[in-house]
Amino acid sequence: MGHSSIIERLRNAGRLDRVFIDGEWVVPLGGTRVTVIDPSTEEPIAQIALGTAHDVAMAVSAARRAFVAWSVSSVQTRAALLDRVHTLILERAEEFAQAISLEMGAAIGFARSTQVPVAAEHIRVARDNLASYPFLTHREGVAIVREAIGVCGLITPWNWPLYQITAKVGPALAAGCTLVLKPSELSPLSALLFAEVMHEAGIPPGVFNLVNGNGAEVGAALAAHPDVDMISITGSTRAGVLVAQAAAPTVKRVAQELGGKSPNLILPDADLTRAVPPGVAAAFRNVGQSCSAPTRMIVPRERLEEVERIALEAASGFVVGDPRSQQTTHGPVANRAQFNRVQEMIGIGIAEGARLICGGLGRPEALSRGFYCRPTIFSSVQSQMQIAQEEIFGPVLAVIPYDTVDEAVEIANDTVYGLGAHVQGNDLGAARAVAARIRSGQVHINYPAWNPHAPFGGYKRSGNGREYGIEGIEEYLETKAILGFGDAQTSTTTVKSMRDAQEQS
Repeated sequence: MGHSSIIERLRNAGRLDRVFIDGEWVVPLGGTRVTVIDPSTEEPIAQIALGTAHDVAMAVSAARRAFVAWSVSSVQTRAALLDRVHTLILERAEEFAQAISLEMGAAIGFARSTQVPVAAEHIRVARDNLASYPFLTHREGVAIVREAIGVCGLITPWNWPLYQITAKVGPALAAGCTLVLKPSELSPLSALLFAEVMHEAGIPPGVFNLVNGNGAEVGAALAAHPDVDMISITGSTRAGVLVAQAAAPTVKRVAQELGGKSPNLILPDADLTRAVPPGVAAAFRNVGQSCSAPTRMIVPRERLEEVERIALEAASGFVVGDPRSQQTTHGPVANRAQFNRVQEMIGIGIAEGARLICGGLGRPEALSRGFYCRPTIFSSVQSQMQIAQEEIFGPVLAVIPYDTVDEAVEIANDTVYGLGAHVQGNDLGAARAVAARIRSGQVHINYPAWNPHAPFGGYKRSGNGREYGIEGIEEYLETKAILGFGDAQTSTTTVKSMRDAQEQS
């Protein structure tokens, strides 16, 4: 299915004009619409209806009603639903890939190979972890019960539109929560497709709701609503702060996966031919639009010239262009605001005196329109420079030299963020020791494969809480201690009987 046919199908089905509340596609109250822009052409491709605080209230009310039954549904019931969702995502993988490429500019090959498959993995992992999760344990005569926290508001970004949805929806449903999703209004097409999948999978009315809208109205209404028990947001640190402030009066749980300025620390013994090219590729993955992208490459000063040569060679293999082409490795950045931000930061890097070894201002040659940026590498960057401190969220890599390993660790931690980090080195023991000193939620040693079981989240201003794996489910659970409940053998049977009775009622 091509781009135009996706838009036409969504329009003919009435999806562009509606939100999904209580199992139905309904017209939102306000009548406000937003234009979706193709970042490769800067042309409008669709208009979608935006919800209002009233629509949020309707969705929260539906989720609150549905929580009564869903929160006590059996593990088998929830796992079966997640299994159907996983199957449907894979069956409709091409449609999802085309939509993501269209709405945020991902190269179609990358959308097919990464954006969609890893999104499906979050659902699979939630399903599998649910089957073995110990919702009831015992400790010194006390029964410890883990229960669904309640109605959850989920706020997701434009850069990994489907991946970030499934990273929240899968674990939340597994935990027994009911949901109101606010996807980014800048990349809403894949979210509409996902709502179709949820409907087709047979989600009970009210368990999953989708309200498109902007942060100022829909996001703020979700965060402040007294019947929302938890907010999970992935976005900028600024957005995370605003959500936390709006949520504070109702003392709801707030999980935040926010900004990053991740280091890639290359130790003196590293094989540069193995350490540098994957580091360049990781920094520019998704055109640098990843909060955990390792955009600070910290390298031994005496090997700086060699690092520059290898990095330049790696970047020269990138093909920036039409995201619809199979030959393209990197499409445009997702929107005009991001394009302007990248251009501004490249200009600042030049003004600060960092040495430009490739890329720079403006679009690549032969591209006269579209939000295309030149893959840019700065060298001899100093840690206090803006390009080393601020999240750029585009294809810009800062190479920072160091003289000692202690200095390298200090540089790695010289940031208000702490989301991801990388360490490269031949001596695994030394790499582990350095990883232990880096303050971030994840550390990758020698480019391991992505693992959906590894908890993901931040230190410092990168947020709080964790997603993925077991920890992703636990984020949506409350802990209840029951004293005098009985011994372990009888209590397990009692809890099962209670849940079976609640589900049947």
